[in-house]
Amino acid sequence: MLPPPAETGGSAVACTAVFCCFALAAVAGLLAARAGYRGKVCDGRAGYDVPERVKRDPELRREADRLVAFWCTGAAVLSVAPLVPVGDVLLHGGDKSIPTWGLLVLALYGLVVVTVGAYPYEKIKHMGARAGR
Repeated sequence: MLPPPAETGGSAVACTAVFCCFALAAVAGLLAARAGYRGKVCDGRAGYDVPERVKRDPELRREADRLVAFWCTGAAVLSVAPLVPVGDVLLHGGDKSIPTWGLLVLALYGLVVVTVGAYPYEKIKHMGARAGR
């Protein structure tokens, strides 16, 4: 038996929102990783908040670029994984849905993705503070 239209619509909206959030996280992670691979993390035009000490020290600059490239690539890869099952639910229309506990698991997984993506920036802040002492 099919669920009432209100439940199907709500599930489709939730799945679409989850899909878009993870897709945007993947794109953001790839763009940040690209800046790291190109050595542009300490470039003021890229918009990253990097301590002055890190900007001036070539070794710290290389380490900052390496950190952002590695961890943001990881965050982007982690963001792609939920797109497959959520996309499958979206493609099946009203035939499939994600239960509430599944949405909770996806939300917690999203927190992991954000934490992985934010790690290099926090590490860079501490590199600048540690080098200043």
